[in-house]
Amino acid sequence: MGMKTKIALGAVVGIAVIGAMSANSGDGGGEGKADNRTSAGAEEKPGGTGGGGSDAKTAGDEAGGKDQEKAEDKAAEKSSQADLFKEFVEKNGTPAEKEAVAHVTKVQGAEEQNDILDTADVYTDFTGGIMGEGMGPAKLIASAFADWKQSENGLVTVYDADGELLGNGNF
Repeated sequence: MGMKTKIALGAVVGIAVIGAMSANSGDGGGEGKADNRTSAGAEEKPGGTGGGGSDAKTAGDEAGGKDQEKAEDKAAEKSSQADLFKEFVEKNGTPAEKEAVAHVTKVQGAEEQNDILDTADVYTDFTGGIMGEGMGPAKLIASAFADWKQSENGLVTVYDADGELLGNGNF
């Protein structure tokens, strides 16, 4: 009878911990959304006030700025996570990391982070699984990913072309 009580108590505590963690992650998401709305309003205010002078000039500048923002947003949407990762490594990586990251074909899970349990998957064009040629570069890819994204509790996993595990690391 004592063992059943311990198991039941452990389950209740586990559910309470999971509930508390999900409540904390909900608070962080709400703050981010409020910040985005505030920053968008702040961006619109300076362009719209003009501060005197020619209103036609400020209206033209404002329209040009909005067109540029739309173009940048479209470019960001078209850029995949793998492209963004490769661009980061090209600017900041070592020559060995640059060579390893050139084999990256796809990155998943890098854009959404909550610092509780963040996972990201990096797919490469290496073949042969853990015994193939991609095991060494997989550690370099995981290290470069940790430089690109930071999390309190993140795990990046690197896969080969067939979806077999090559390596992993914390970020």
